[in-house]
Amino acid sequence: MIDRPGSHDAPDGASVAAARRRYSRQLLLPGFGAAGQQRLRDARVLIVGAGGLGSASATYLAAAGVGVLGIIDDDLVDESNLQRQVIHDTAAVGQPKVDSAASRLAAINPLVAVERHRMRLTAANALELVAAYDLVVDGADNFATRYVVADACALTGRAHVWGSILRFDGQASVWWPPHGPCYRCVFPQPPPPGSVASCAQAGVLGSLCAAIGAVQATEAIKLLTGIGRSLVGRLLVHDALAMTWDEVAVRANPTCHLCGPRADITQPRDDAEECATPLTRWSAAELSHGLVSDPDIVVVDVREPDEWAAGIIPGAITLPLGRIGELDVGRDARIVLYCAAGARSAAAARQLQAAGFASVSDLSGGLATWPGRLVKP
Repeated sequence: MIDRPGSHDAPDGASVAAARRRYSRQLLLPGFGAAGQQRLRDARVLIVGAGGLGSASATYLAAAGVGVLGIIDDDLVDESNLQRQVIHDTAAVGQPKVDSAASRLAAINPLVAVERHRMRLTAANALELVAAYDLVVDGADNFATRYVVADACALTGRAHVWGSILRFDGQASVWWPPHGPCYRCVFPQPPPPGSVASCAQAGVLGSLCAAIGAVQATEAIKLLTGIGRSLVGRLLVHDALAMTWDEVAVRANPTCHLCGPRADITQPRDDAEECATPLTRWSAAELSHGLVSDPDIVVVDVREPDEWAAGIIPGAITLPLGRIGELDVGRDARIVLYCAAGARSAAAARQLQAAGFASVSDLSGGLATWPGRLVKP
């Protein structure tokens, strides 16, 4: 169990009665009772990512009565998210995910406080953010963020409730040294760039997010209340197509660079560049055909404003390379960037990959190869 003194003022009689009604089925559970409910009320949980896994885990943790839920995500709700990120709805498309999620959680349980962090978790801010909470539920959708979360949790002593999904397969565990291994004990470094497809590239079954996210919520509740046996030291593996759940024992690595006796990782590491996938480059013909067959492709002209006067590709967003971080589209959007000859668009693509955009390409050879008409911006 996570030991933490109560942090909330004593509730008044009316709020106690309301809580008893709301949590009545939970209070009946053996070993849970009023003491377990109070531990949830006193707890602070950080949820990394308001996506597929975060949707399920945040919903159930709010419904269970966790006192404070922090949600960190810098993305906007995109229509392609709605198939699995059920905390958001159609009306929320275009809104920041943290705002959409906070609104939904307040509707589910107004007794829970939601702290919004509309930012990306990075090596620079992770320690301060993670240290402000009792445990972390990790719903990150990219390897760079997962390693930052793992490092920050191990360095601050926080339990790291982890989940991962792709296509029809899911995994979950709790990383928590010295009680068990950390994430780097089992996965010491990110996989080679391009060796693992993202959900945007390979797809994911929406209900799989609910299955693994619910496991994460259950593990968080168990750790906070001290009931049951946690997944510390065990890796849970789920095959949704075969509908099987398997378990693999995992142990701490005595040579681990993060939690071993000779650990040399003393600050979270930003592996964004190491985790970046190779760039996909489109020919002018491929882009021309793609724009006809897929109207959702986002084309971005990263040249300077004085270059736009000669014309841009029809429908392109004009955003100079120096401001590419301001691109206001969903992380799952299909993006193709171009410049005059290809160098600046490749640099912009790398920046967007590092920022977590899942499908980023650039126009090989730049606008010089474009056979179609240009329009005035």
